[in-house]
Amino acid sequence: MKIAFYGSSLLSSYWNGAATYYRGLLGALAERGWDILFLEPDAFDRQQHRDIDAPDWAEVVVWDNTVEGCKTAMARAVEADVVVKASGVGVFDDVLLGVFDLARPDALTVYWDVDAPATLAEVKAAPDHPLRRVLPQIDHVLTYGGGAPVVQAFQALGARDCRPIYNALDPATHHPVQPDPGFSADLALLANRLPDRERRIETFFLEPAAALPQRRFLLGGNGWADKAMPANVQTIGHVGTAQHNAFNCTPLAVLNVARDSMAEVGFSPATRVFEATGAGACLITDYWEGVEQFLKPDVEVLVARDGQDVAAHLAALTPERAQAIGRAARDRVLADHTYAQRAEAVDALFRERLAARRERSAA
Repeated sequence: MKIAFYGSSLLSSYWNGAATYYRGLLGALAERGWDILFLEPDAFDRQQHRDIDAPDWAEVVVWDNTVEGCKTAMARAVEADVVVKASGVGVFDDVLLGVFDLARPDALTVYWDVDAPATLAEVKAAPDHPLRRVLPQIDHVLTYGGGAPVVQAFQALGARDCRPIYNALDPATHHPVQPDPGFSADLALLANRLPDRERRIETFFLEPAAALPQRRFLLGGNGWADKAMPANVQTIGHVGTAQHNAFNCTPLAVLNVARDSMAEVGFSPATRVFEATGAGACLITDYWEGVEQFLKPDVEVLVARDGQDVAAHLAALTPERAQAIGRAARDRVLADHTYAQRAEAVDALFRERLAARRERSAA
């Protein structure tokens, strides 16, 4: 059976944090027997900054960033048993919602949201938002975070079914490696500069750096070149996924900072959480509701409610304790939070619903 997945990019993580999620989950679904067709636009210079070649488990179609290119890609929906439109493709998102109208009558239709809190805020502010028409007509909404508040909000907008499929670890991709002196630091953060996260990064990263001038801080990600930084912060720009393991393994600790909407809603661990812990890093995360469902505070993760907490954690952290926390976190995510486990749930959902639909059609 075949999944046609319309998303931002499978091949590039450039301004595209969802790449890890797509690769891990769709790769695990391919291992369970699904044919994967991933259709992504040639946009935002992502094709010039590819992290990977097209994997052998997926057919990747890169479509021209034009209306004609978009419609040509949409036409391939008819091939699939499951048609998925992800949020945040970045171009022609409203047009791409029409892909559900092109799906076969016996196919499942799925809106897969990789930033549900932001989507919900946008829809609530726009009475004529196109999603309001689409949600009651499609089979499922899947999200990569948000928990009960997000589920209830989508159902209030008319979604028939909504369930979270959380971020997770692909242990073949993110794992311990030898440290790289180029990533040496006391605290490292990997985050693109985005309007709905910048203030939190100032609070949880730049303020602790200013408070601990004797410590070394490392900031990776796009958009920071013209940002004023304390002297002990080094910015290194985009870090490709091939370097993520070394980035996470080398520093004493790694920081996670949620976007505003994710932190407000909670139950939304970022891909970075599992990338870092999968590599055995000692993770410090800003607080968000539900964190203890994924990692045990003070044992598998250090949780900070503000910049002072980050500074205190870092000041008290020894290499021995950092290593112990990293080992415990890696053991936990390998046991409970892998993409193979997430894909098992998605696979069961898709197969059960397809079988029921075809049984009804045959009756």
